[in-house]
Amino acid sequence: MFSRETQALMEAAIDAVIVIDHRGRILAVNDSTRRIFGFRTDQLLGQNVSMLMPEPDRGAHDEYMARYLSTGAARIIGLGREVFAQRSDGTVFPARLSVGRIPDSNPPRFVGLVRDNTTEHEATTALKLERDRANAYLLAQDRLTRVARMATMGVMATGIAHELNQPLTAITTYARACEHYANMPVPDLAELREAVREIGAEGQRAARIITRLRQLVRNDEHVEFAPTDVNVLIEELMILLNADARVHDTRLTVNLTPHLPRVNGSPIQLQQLVLSLARNAFEALAEMPPGERELELRTVRNDGDVEIRVSDNGPGISPLIAGRLFDTFSTTRKSGTGLGLAISRTIAQTHGGTIASEPVLPHGASFRLRLPATEETDQ
Repeated sequence: MFSRETQALMEAAIDAVIVIDHRGRILAVNDSTRRIFGFRTDQLLGQNVSMLMPEPDRGAHDEYMARYLSTGAARIIGLGREVFAQRSDGTVFPARLSVGRIPDSNPPRFVGLVRDNTTEHEATTALKLERDRANAYLLAQDRLTRVARMATMGVMATGIAHELNQPLTAITTYARACEHYANMPVPDLAELREAVREIGAEGQRAARIITRLRQLVRNDEHVEFAPTDVNVLIEELMILLNADARVHDTRLTVNLTPHLPRVNGSPIQLQQLVLSLARNAFEALAEMPPGERELELRTVRNDGDVEIRVSDNGPGISPLIAGRLFDTFSTTRKSGTGLGLAISRTIAQTHGGTIASEPVLPHGASFRLRLPATEETDQ
């Protein structure tokens, strides 16, 4: 049926080569067909090629061939597609099928090339599974980070309420003063205008507090990294940090090194990390007598990187937990969840940085967040 050259080409092919007639009967196969499908040649010749297909393709094959012969409309011939094939033992495997019509054959004959795609399919499936797992992990991590952010806001509620109460109280006081100046026999317009200006200023102060809160609790679907000035991030947190320091009767000192290079990061996540470290310090300082509690927040440049340090003069880190301080659910406090420092480490690693702790003499602890610098600021 075929010349020696053609037969040699068929046998050299690593794909299954199958020749069929217009009724779908197998006329010739190569050795790769026998290897891939597990049939002997005598089991294939003269049989309908649909025997190599699982359902539903097997049942639809003859109808497809008849439609092609009557209309010339091809779904596979000359196109190729990903299909499933069936071996002699009944196992089904993914395959790449390419079919071409033999020129000048009458009645028409066709050549099909079948490539076993099992290895590629398994690799693709494994890669997709790994990608799905990674996405699920990132989603869970993102949700946990948001929950931790909301929890931080919850425990800071007392300080936040106090901070908001100050401008609201001032607004009430100035509003009553306006009423008084307006009801005087001769209205004091100068004092009235000054009181109105103060009302506006206190209203803006309250708005700034609310804006900071909204920025921290907003539900961003996508975390975006950008060149970020860590000093600006900390300055934006001062309203909340000062409020929390007053609630915990702690002297808060902030020392920001000017002209630090920028870091590539998510402002909202970095602010969450700083707040979390500050919260840990405030809770540790609760064991110290009032009036002796001190917390320092500092930014420095360290070997080209940017470092944020949160240090306190509390009792220090318990030896019981020092070795697993950043592990999930590790805590010695009855009210602690053991998530704050674990999430802080995750955020630091996501930013290409590190976070570590060290003792402060004579007592206390210092946490250092180190971030790679990516951009210089103007000196």
